[in-house]
Amino acid sequence: MVGAEMPMTSDQVIWSEQNRLHIAYDGCTNTSGTNTIGIPVGGTALDGTLVENVVSPGQTVVLLDALGAELKAVVTGSHPVNGNVVVAPYTAADTSSLAATGVKMFVYGSEFGKGSSITNWSGAAGEITTKGENISIDPTFTQYSNSPIIIRNNYTINGSDMSQIGWVEVATEDGTSGYLWYLKAESETRLRFEDYLEMSVVEGELAAAGSQALTDGYKGTQGLFAAVADRGNVEVAFSGANLDDFDNILKNLDTQGAIEENMLFLNRATSLEIDGMLASVSTGAQGGTAYGLFENSEEMALNLGFSGFRRGSYDFYKTDWKYLNDASTRGAITGVASIEGVLVPAGTSTVYDQILGTNIRRPFLHVRYRASQTEDRRMKSWLTGSAGGAFTSSLDAMEVNFLSERCLVVQAANNFVLFKGV
Repeated sequence: MVGAEMPMTSDQVIWSEQNRLHIAYDGCTNTSGTNTIGIPVGGTALDGTLVENVVSPGQTVVLLDALGAELKAVVTGSHPVNGNVVVAPYTAADTSSLAATGVKMFVYGSEFGKGSSITNWSGAAGEITTKGENISIDPTFTQYSNSPIIIRNNYTINGSDMSQIGWVEVATEDGTSGYLWYLKAESETRLRFEDYLEMSVVEGELAAAGSQALTDGYKGTQGLFAAVADRGNVEVAFSGANLDDFDNILKNLDTQGAIEENMLFLNRATSLEIDGMLASVSTGAQGGTAYGLFENSEEMALNLGFSGFRRGSYDFYKTDWKYLNDASTRGAITGVASIEGVLVPAGTSTVYDQILGTNIRRPFLHVRYRASQTEDRRMKSWLTGSAGGAFTSSLDAMEVNFLSERCLVVQAANNFVLFKGV
């Protein structure tokens, strides 16, 4: 599900996403003389939470450094406060084969003797050296929020101009037609506003502390590009003609949620590059392209346009995004500021809704709009004035008003990829 819309009654949407399940630490130190691995407690983890030492005696760990050295060890002591973990390597007398800094450690299991028992850590200060004294791990959540913005526009024509005789037949993209010339302007105002509804949640930016917008009373909203740039993955200088570049993206997705089905919304240049990449892979060769995601027909290659393909364990559905091609929007931008496409996971994820107070399944990408039993602000339009059938005021004009209040929710942004130019 991509592009779903859902109502909300609050002026803020708040949700929590559970952090990673397993215990792992980067940037640890190694004191080989004492077989001590130092966890950088007190720092900030990738998910924004505080780094804590939750490794317990008896657990088994893998230790790796940037040079490729690896050790497996069992934990014999752990200091929850200062982060020091004492280990006993399985294949060496000490940890001297590892670098002094930049060590990665993750827990892969535990080893206990016969007739052992486990007790909960009492919370006492100092190092835990008793095997079986276990540090209980509570799940941690990262809270995210976004606020809707009110989007408005209107079209006004005075009553005198509405009655002039210079009629011409007009027709617009939304099917509006007639002989009154002002109908085209009103219809284009509506079309432009409907585009703004989407563009606002794509380009939206939160007003930062100290910004002039915040000083002037504007709060902003976090749009798609800002959310992925802040919490997701950014691929700079992506070249679709190079299969290795695409494989690097897949390897990165493997470290995240590994969502099988994904949508690619691309500009024309990047879409053609991916078409060329797929067409250049030899048919019949081992590892070659499976032409046609659905019927697997080789003849699909004859048009050199691919709407779907599979690479590794991932399915990709590709489409051109007009917004990135239009010269009046992102299509006019080149260089480092250009955006060449977005990878959006398809499907839903489970989050905790702070307003509802329950776990819910929602599409990874969806719009929330303000609505209640008495007011629906998804997309409102109404007439005011005293012309054109409206009799609400003494104004000798017809005013067509448009209003919406909405924001975008980007769940599990670590599974999104933003493609940027150079």
